[in-house]
Amino acid sequence: MQQGGSMANGTGARRRVEVISRRVVHADPPPAPAAAPRTIHLTPWDLRMLSLDYIQKGVLLPKPDDHEAALVDCLASSFARALARFHPFAGRLAVDETAADTVTVSLRCTGEGAELVHAAAPGVAAADVAAAPHIPRDLVAALFPLNGLASADAASSVDDGAPRRAPLLAAQVTELADAVFVGVSLNHAVGDGTTFWHFVNTWSGLSRTSGGEASEHTHPHPHPLPVLERWFLDTCPVPVPLPFARLEHAVRRYERRPELRECFFHFSAESVRRLKATANAEVRARSDEDMAATTISSLQALLAHLWRAVCRARLLAPSQETAYVLLIGCRGRVRGIPPAGYVGNAVVPCKVASTAGEVQERGLGWAARQLNCAVASSPRFDVYGNDFAWGTPLAVRSGPGNKLDGKTSVFEGRGGGGAVALEVCFAPDTLARLLDDAEFMDAVTAP
Repeated sequence: MQQGGSMANGTGARRRVEVISRRVVHADPPPAPAAAPRTIHLTPWDLRMLSLDYIQKGVLLPKPDDHEAALVDCLASSFARALARFHPFAGRLAVDETAADTVTVSLRCTGEGAELVHAAAPGVAAADVAAAPHIPRDLVAALFPLNGLASADAASSVDDGAPRRAPLLAAQVTELADAVFVGVSLNHAVGDGTTFWHFVNTWSGLSRTSGGEASEHTHPHPHPLPVLERWFLDTCPVPVPLPFARLEHAVRRYERRPELRECFFHFSAESVRRLKATANAEVRARSDEDMAATTISSLQALLAHLWRAVCRARLLAPSQETAYVLLIGCRGRVRGIPPAGYVGNAVVPCKVASTAGEVQERGLGWAARQLNCAVASSPRFDVYGNDFAWGTPLAVRSGPGNKLDGKTSVFEGRGGGGAVALEVCFAPDTLARLLDDAEFMDAVTAP
């Protein structure tokens, strides 16, 4: 569990984040009682995430005008009501290693609760957290709970009688000098990014009603109810047996690279439109009829712009292969998985590869066309709609989990209207060259 501590730089004492309290939050109202905890078996897509860290995203919010000591209590109340809709998140992962040379992992709806942390950092201002392009990594990490945990670390044996391990869901509310940061950590084996933001959207929506179920009827919640049943192929055994004697043998531990650096780039709607127009003009000018008939989306044009810039920033030789791995959402694309509301993991990776020379020499439109062939669309998350009752987010930030060289997270840009933001993670020398790349930075705008 994370503890309050100093930042690594000389302003550490001023930027200290202190934990004030921790509480276990139970679903309110609780789910209907059952004779035994309900078990949700994890799909192959879920099980692949056991090696990954918790999903960690958070929103920076303005400080309420009428700041009261009851702020955290109010958020805890709406957190409990959101947990009532997503009641499996109050459960725990259970691992069964009793069968010979196989292990199964399931989600048991025990109702043990999620964790809510209340913290304070009076020496930290909103501008410190929202600083761009460089992200203050240590400071942002201190605003999240459950740091350093792989999703498999939360699994306990079904029958060892020992205390359960970490919760599947935790949130931290940190009161800053002039803002409030709400950071959420969700076990990746029980949900992907779409599920994560579905929960946060639900929590913020319930917080806005602030009057219980009666207010919800007066102000209908815009987000769909969760679909808690998992989807399996007809030929898939349930539960899915992993061919290992122990769970730890099935988990791949990823190297944590403290030298990686993060930046947050904002692209205005106008800037994105210019990139899209350029990409489509280049595509239409090609002699290949199939390519000329392609329509490049805003996101494809922006990601192609980044791909080309990263090839330059990494000083790749023209013959060196470079790959873009995109996560493709399966909701509404796979028969049996609803387009909205499905709780769990429903994404598959898609690799787009080429040489650095082709990406550079053939232009923005060609690079965007390669991405277009792989995916026609991608999931969009409602981030800046998370108004907890006193204002829309000022910024969004990711926690320290799952930081890999080249990882990019895409967010709707502040103000909407087609603006897009990219949170990127690179080696320091790569990032330095990216920031010095005039062609790339010409499209970056102030939020």
